Amino acid sequence: MRAFAAIILLLLTLTASGQTERPWDELLAETMTAEDMEAADWEDTYDMLCELEQQPLNLNTATREELEALPFLSVRQVEDIMEYLYRYGPMKSMNELRMIKTLDPTQTELLRYFTFVEDERVEPGFPRLSDILKYGRHETMANVRVPFYQRKGDENGYIGYPYRHWLRYNTSYGDYVKAGFVGSQDAGEPFFADKNKAGYDFYSYYLQIRKLGRIDNAVVGKYKLSTGMGLVLNNSFGLGKLAMLQQLGRNTNTVRPHSSRSQSGFFEGAAATVSLSAQWRLTAFLSYRPLDATLNDDGTISTIVTGGYHRTPNEMEKKNNSHATDAGTHIGYRQGGLHAGATVLYTHLDRQLCPNTKTLYRRYNAQGSNFVNVSADYGYLHPRFALNGETAVNRDGALATINSLSLQAADGMTVMLLQRFFSYRYTALYARTMTEGGHVQNESAIYLGATWKPRPDLQLQAYTDYAYFAWARYQVSQASHAWDNLLSATYSRGTWTLTGRYRLHLRQRDNETKTALTDYTEHRGRLSLTQGSARLTATTQADAVSTGDDWGYMLSETVGRQWHKLKASAGCGYFNTTGYASRLYVYERSPLYAFSFPAYYGEGMRLMLMVQSAPVSRLTLTAKLGLTRYFDRSTIGTGLQLIDSPMQTDLDLQLRWKF
Repeated sequence: MRAFAAIILLLLTLTASGQTERPWDELLAETMTAEDMEAADWEDTYDMLCELEQQPLNLNTATREELEALPFLSVRQVEDIMEYLYRYGPMKSMNELRMIKTLDPTQTELLRYFTFVEDERVEPGFPRLSDILKYGRHETMANVRVPFYQRKGDENGYIGYPYRHWLRYNTSYGDYVKAGFVGSQDAGEPFFADKNKAGYDFYSYYLQIRKLGRIDNAVVGKYKLSTGMGLVLNNSFGLGKLAMLQQLGRNTNTVRPHSSRSQSGFFEGAAATVSLSAQWRLTAFLSYRPLDATLNDDGTISTIVTGGYHRTPNEMEKKNNSHATDAGTHIGYRQGGLHAGATVLYTHLDRQLCPNTKTLYRRYNAQGSNFVNVSADYGYLHPRFALNGETAVNRDGALATINSLSLQAADGMTVMLLQRFFSYRYTALYARTMTEGGHVQNESAIYLGATWKPRPDLQLQAYTDYAYFAWARYQVSQASHAWDNLLSATYSRGTWTLTGRYRLHLRQRDNETKTALTDYTEHRGRLSLTQGSARLTATTQADAVSTGDDWGYMLSETVGRQWHKLKASAGCGYFNTTGYASRLYVYERSPLYAFSFPAYYGEGMRLMLMVQSAPVSRLTLTAKLGLTRYFDRSTIGTGLQLIDSPMQTDLDLQLRWKF
């Protein structure tokens, strides 16, 4: 640990001059809350942005749908970018983004990672196959995590070895063609053994073709879809409450390849979006894919398993033991500021879905083998306001609706009002949108958020969200409510950025005898100071949480230094909490495609060192060493994950080759 501290002090003593430039993942992490970190949604979004960073969009030729795939842009900002290009022609420099008033400095900086500008050229049409094969760009990436400890399951329990590794390959030709595959393996899973005869535990593959005549976008293989505001279909990216304020409640209609290591939340088959005319677009898809499921004694499905782990014989028995067939379509119309669409989704499971409905909060969970959802999405964009919404019904006629109104109240201020109602009888297997309860079901809520820039160097954001639950929930046996509030401030001056955040979250839970509800209040706060230049960044951060009898805090420091062909990052943090209920989430830099926002609880220290080098052109090597030392326990974890030591050390190695 002394070596880690010495490296951090050395990096802090190095100075450099230049314009502030922070990594995009660090900027994006500022829009996340604790609930976002506990879901897999953001990991998929992160993987999508990692891929886009490697293959950025040309702003001068990007379509509206491509810009809408960026989760940090609102519908107003996308429209303003398109309007600027229409009015003034192709951009000559990324500095022209400063002319678009609705883009704040953070979004302008984020766009520099995922977009570029080149002179617009008239394309002769879809390229020939010979040109694609000859001039296509290729990238291969391999990653392995080596643990310097042994879990209980590694000795007796897991059927594979303790190393986690994955392999990724993709090739592309401009905006027209993209193809690739991903193979991944979790620690403890068999490799070229048991049910994994083909090697990796999970594979994803895809071929995407764009701008082929009337075919705007087509994907064969594994892919993700989102339509409307996610009441019927959204397995593309997550929408947290702070991120929703950034997006101002926009609708999305996208098809993209599934190029992440996530083993759930995707379709397998084919999907295509076709332009019927200048105003009408049609998306159709068909999918047949395996599922992991826990089965009842009669062979029906008790629960669909989404974790993707196949480390033990019991977990391996659940692998691909059920299948789902999905088919659907979305038709959309856009004319001026008006847009509208409709989605139809049909799902068939080859086994009956029969959850344990005797448990009160599961009484209205999805049941059966055939499911139908239909929705209408709509919106209107005006220079001063934007209206977006979606209303859906399931096969039983149960209703779900979400509607937002965003208003440009004054220069530098935007306000968003969002209403949502999800019947406790509404079910949709692939629905995902902004919720308090975590499911698009059993929720009626009102959300009010605002962003205000009283001066160019100061930005304030706040929201309040009140939700009512008419039916029982997990740990709540009767009707209840929740109230979530957040206030965030960011002040920038020169190369310094000061950020503060406070969140007050009130929820109700059963008392010990389940005869009445008790109030559960959670306070979370964060204060961070970042100094950045072209070659050196340093962030000092303090996090704190209080949940009644539980409390905790964490102090952390992260520094980064860049040389010509070498980048180095180091971090250290001390945490002290009373238990898991007061856990804290702190962002940590990691290799590409390795999302890291771990939870810390108890008392201990976290140390990290990451080095990235490009010894030769187009070859990048990355190594990250992470160490967590607990002071309040002699072992880490439970069950097969038990480590008979208070210290856990991992080494991540990554190789990336472009050719």
